[in-house]
Amino acid sequence: MNALQTLKTYFGYDTFREGQESIVESILEHRDVLAIMPTGAGKSICYQIPALMLPGITLVISPLISLMQDQVKALNEAGIHAAFINSSLTENQISKALYLAAGGRYKIIYVAPERLENYEFLEFARHVEISMVTVDEAHCISQWGQDFRPSYLKIVEFVRNLSTRPIVSAFTATATKEVKNDILCILNLIDPAVVVTGFDRKNLYYSVENIRRKDEFVMEYIDRHPTESGIIYCATRKNVDNLFEELFKKGVPVTRYHAGLDNETRKKNQDDFIYDRTSVIVATNAFGMGIDKSNVRYVIHYNMPQSMENYYQEAGRAGRDGENSRCILLFSPQDTMINRMLLDSKDFSDVDGEDEYLIRQRDIRRLQIMEGYCRTTGCLRNYILEYFGEETSGPCENCGNCHRDYHETDMTAEAKQIVNCVAETRGRYGLTIVLGTLMGAKRARLRELGTDKYKTYGALSGHSETELRNLISQMTEMGYLYQTQERYSVLKLGNIAPLKDENTHVVMQTYEEKEPDKKKKTSKTVRKRSTDALTSAGYDLFEILRKLRLEIAKEESMPPYIVFSDKTLIDMCVKKPTDEEEMLNVSGVGENKLKKYGQRFLKEIQEFTSARTEAVLSMPEENKDGID
Repeated sequence: MNALQTLKTYFGYDTFREGQESIVESILEHRDVLAIMPTGAGKSICYQIPALMLPGITLVISPLISLMQDQVKALNEAGIHAAFINSSLTENQISKALYLAAGGRYKIIYVAPERLENYEFLEFARHVEISMVTVDEAHCISQWGQDFRPSYLKIVEFVRNLSTRPIVSAFTATATKEVKNDILCILNLIDPAVVVTGFDRKNLYYSVENIRRKDEFVMEYIDRHPTESGIIYCATRKNVDNLFEELFKKGVPVTRYHAGLDNETRKKNQDDFIYDRTSVIVATNAFGMGIDKSNVRYVIHYNMPQSMENYYQEAGRAGRDGENSRCILLFSPQDTMINRMLLDSKDFSDVDGEDEYLIRQRDIRRLQIMEGYCRTTGCLRNYILEYFGEETSGPCENCGNCHRDYHETDMTAEAKQIVNCVAETRGRYGLTIVLGTLMGAKRARLRELGTDKYKTYGALSGHSETELRNLISQMTEMGYLYQTQERYSVLKLGNIAPLKDENTHVVMQTYEEKEPDKKKKTSKTVRKRSTDALTSAGYDLFEILRKLRLEIAKEESMPPYIVFSDKTLIDMCVKKPTDEEEMLNVSGVGENKLKKYGQRFLKEIQEFTSARTEAVLSMPEENKDGID
């Protein structure tokens, strides 16, 4: 079988997605590969297809126990023998898995990086044919990545000690230019094919809400989307517990996840969410890395994350099936203070002094960039893409900022007062002191520092703190001011020469939400959902098939999305297969799943169509550029 036939036979897809085919071909040509692809772009297919076609075993190195387990379940469901080796297994179970692998039982083995130093595993690796070593979440090997794991450095020595060097492939969703170069260098990739498919997830709608009453927003959103699956991220355990209690009291099917819960409770709560027993999970960023749940329709950040990398990865857990999903960040000025506190308490016990200083500076800079995202009036999608080094061509017309009407207000006089205040501080104080001084706040700290005697004290008392924070943020972007990247950053003057020109103006933008202009129907507007093709009868069948899927998932003790994705069920409703041959034409139905589940789904479809012979289940799109 060639690669396309392998894809169809095992996974049920007729074509590769963007970037997948070139990666697969490069590996089959025995070239090393580095692939940077967004979450949900189908990275796993890129190494699983070659693994089936190469002669020996493929080792997939991953730090994520939950992802290993999900991937192995999904592979076995597709008729591919795979195993994982990590701390969730006993030593006897591991020995048995290695024995079976040595006998040719498994084509793909997922392994935790810590296992690479284990004597038994090393002996196994030296005596079997390893065709490829795949490094998943490859950014973990870079000290400048957001999830640096020292155990990843063991991969290099492990590969070097093998009797024959295998192909080395590396995959990640989040890599800036520096991290990409780190991966290439540290892994010592030889003449690698480097594939960057871009960071744009077109099915995700990004928005930022500057609000204080966050609980009310979350509650109202869930009320409007009661059947949808969602993740709500909070910065602290306390916020997780408080929000969980609020939602639970209101009758929301919700669970929670953070490091303060014992392992058993965390595992149960995670499974409740993955297996669709609860539709909402409130969690710290300890949750979700490697969670492959495909039907998450929204991710709400209750607090601002510490970096754009973290935000992109966490928000990217929405819409992994390609369906339209929302990524909402709830921002308030207190979020910056919380994150500063968390950075100050970060553990650097394993880092030498010089590196600690550099990492702290990097973390503070990342936090400033993240705050810039929360305050920008420009296109949110472009802000993300440009951070990762991707060129953009105009606003996306499909994010919260692009759907707002902005009004311009000349704030030049206020900007000059801010400059005067920072000049009076001589660059010694941070944002909080400058704001308090300008607003004439009655604080002991200001009296202690003497800023209540400044000429600028109270000069902007008629403005809100939010308005002044946004103005200072804009002035920082324009280069008039800058924040130092030390542990306790201070506000200093940048290049203020242009402000001395009377023709220079500092213009602030405020906004109102706008109604979609149906005359401006562009390809960049809101993407169609797969369910848009279904009529009300089509929805009825879709719900019947979802219930059958849940029933099978319970029988097999696996997440429903591993049986079939929502997208596959929708395609069944559209194509209405009547026999196994037609069922194989449904996207996502491979030969093994057809044998296991095909007849049960065909039976439900036949009974539904027989009972409603006149029903039209789907209708073709009338206008591809339409708005929801």
